[in-house]
Amino acid sequence: APNNTLPLAQIQPRIQDTRELNPIHVETLAESIAVLGLIEPLVVDDRGQLLAGGHRLAAIQHLQTRNPDAYEAQFPNDQIPVRSLPIDAEQDPALALQIEVAENEQRRDYTPAEVKALADRLKDSGYTEVKGRPKRGQKPLMPALAVVVGKNLRTVQRYLAEGEASAEAGTAKTTTSKSTTHVVLLKQTLKKLHQIQDNPPKGRKGKQLLKTLPAVMDLLEQCIEDG
Repeated sequence: APNNTLPLAQIQPRIQDTRELNPIHVETLAESIAVLGLIEPLVVDDRGQLLAGGHRLAAIQHLQTRNPDAYEAQFPNDQIPVRSLPIDAEQDPALALQIEVAENEQRRDYTPAEVKALADRLKDSGYTEVKGRPKRGQKPLMPALAVVVGKNLRTVQRYLAEGEASAEAGTAKTTTSKSTTHVVLLKQTLKKLHQIQDNPPKGRKGKQLLKTLPAVMDLLEQCIEDG
């Protein structure tokens, strides 16, 4: 699937959203895009119909309205980064839904060093680590970072701690913990299950397996996040 750009006006919203947009999520994401740009491109079909990235698209539109200077700086000439897939969402809505679900499940997994680098860029733009309720005008770092990387606050805090320790040690290697071996094994297992999902065994047992896989994979994701 080639990465290219499309004018914002040519990107059409999804025919139906499986997830309702969270306005707070949209606003936080828009603020981070103003600083970091669009880290993950939108996913569209061959007509520019959105397949995945509803919150990202809403955040870009929000940024265009509320902060046109930042919008123009990040998206010159209205060009939005997209990943185009050779399907027609209107002709094949079932496949479009599968792609949306798969894209949401397979979000990029950032390393602690990458999370620290993103945090540093946000701090340079005025985001701060706030304890308790933020004061008026304050831009809290942790919620913005959690939205950008798609992880919960506890996981982001752990990544930051590991990234800081790694930087202090003067090495790019992520600080290892007692659970590193388990996390590696869990990630390998999850990858294998994705392969089985893409090429499932045939017959009645295969169908039963396909039904149980999402729950198992979700559990594995949670275990990986908990470390």
